[in-house]
Formats: sequence, structure tokens, C-alpha cells
Amino acid sequence: MKLTFLGTGTSVGVPTIGCHCKVCQSNDPHDKRLRCSAMVETKKTRIVIDCGPDFRGQMLNQEFRKIDAMLITHSHYDHVGGVDDLRPFCVFGDIDVYADPISEKSLRQTVPYCFAEHLYPGVPKIKLHQLNPHQELHINDLSVVPFRVMHDKLPILGFKIGKLAYITDMKTIPEEEISLLQDIDVLVVNALRFTKEHHSHMLVDEALAFAGRTSAKRVFFTHMCHDIGLHTEVNKILPDGIELAYDGETVEI
Repeated sequence: MKLTFLGTGTSVGVPTIGCHCKVCQSNDPHDKRLRCSAMVETKKTRIVIDCGPDFRGQMLNQEFRKIDAMLITHSHYDHVGGVDDLRPFCVFGDIDVYADPISEKSLRQTVPYCFAEHLYPGVPKIKLHQLNPHQELHINDLSVVPFRVMHDKLPILGFKIGKLAYITDMKTIPEEEISLLQDIDVLVVNALRFTKEHHSHMLVDEALAFAGRTSAKRVFFTHMCHDIGLHTEVNKILPDGIELAYDGETVEI
């Protein structure tokens, strides 16, 4: 199973428009972060997690093949703003999109023309499925278990796919969900920056503490803003087995 980081940035991406900090001015491609998204693949199956406004550009760099499932963590624009760009992939058939009840309702309001009774030519053909925590999915040869995390007061979804757990935009997690994360090898989790408390996103120290409560042998931070610092410098100070992910990075699991 291969994990690809399509985007590792926060809602405004990196560089941030109008900013002249050392990260935003960096020439290192590791410091260029599109909006947060990931892809999990086997020879038989492709699953994409979230579909933000950078989706088109992200997928131009990938093999053109069927998307077997699109998993939505939550319906904030930086995670669903690229839904219309699913159009080209409809040549392989309708696309199954899975979202919790809150996100399902929001998607129907955000792109209502995708769910009209009479679709106009060219509109992406989406089959929208409601998905609840612990409702296991079998997508060809992959098993997906959604679980609950909290984005401030908004309940959203994390996903366990085999030995991988993928979480973004989390501030807290219900205690009862921790048991699901005791047999994973790889954890992807959000870490916004080192300092300046945020009401709905974890900082690095919070993400480190959370990772320590799981069985993960490798941990990748995602959904980072420019305040995280330079990629190469930060990776030098993180504990062994923990690193900043970067756009385009692939991990074999």
C-alpha cells in the first residue's frame, strides 16, 4: 500500500499570499505546501482523502486512473473546494464519495448542480454516501474504518486504512477512539505550528503527545502553516520516527 501526500498545507497554503517570511520566500520545494489532501493506493485500488481547491494541480502530477473512493474528513472549503474537478475521472464511471451526515448536507449545498435531478452535460457524476464513525468500508482490497475526532466543536472524521491512520484538522479526540489506534504502523496527523495556541488545530507539542498514545512507528505531520518553520530545519529537531510530510512525498506501508 502506498500513501502519497498530495498537499500538506493549511487552509491558505504555503507560501501565504503577501507574506515575506523566510518560509514563504524559501526556494526549497519542501516548503511549498498546497491544501491538505492524500491518496492511498494499491495495484487494484485508489482512495483519495479530501478534495480541496488545489485538487486539479495535485492530480496533474499523478497517474490518470480510476478513483475508487473519495473520503471526506469534513466540508470546510480547503478540503472540498475541488469537488468539481472530479469531472475528468468520471470517464471511469461515477465516483463514490463518502462523508458524515454534516459534510453530506454541506456538499449538497456547496455544489447542488452535482446532485440535481437533471444533470447538465459535463457535471461530475458523484454518488454521495453517508458514512458514520466505525462504519467499516471495503473498497476492493482495502478496509477503511472512519473514527471521530473534533475540530474545535465540529465533529469530523479520521480514517484508519490498514496499518495507516490519517487525521487532519483535529484539536481533540474522544477517549474511546484511542483504542482503534493501537495496531497502526503509520500515523498522519495535523500540527499547525509550534507556538500561539489555536482553538481548532493542534500545535506540534499536542501532536507529539497524541502520537505517543498510539502504536505508530512512523509519524508524519500535515496541515502546516508557514509558522511551522523551514522543513529541513524542523525535521532536524523532531524526535526519531517523526517528521514533517511534504507535498508529493510517498510512503510505503
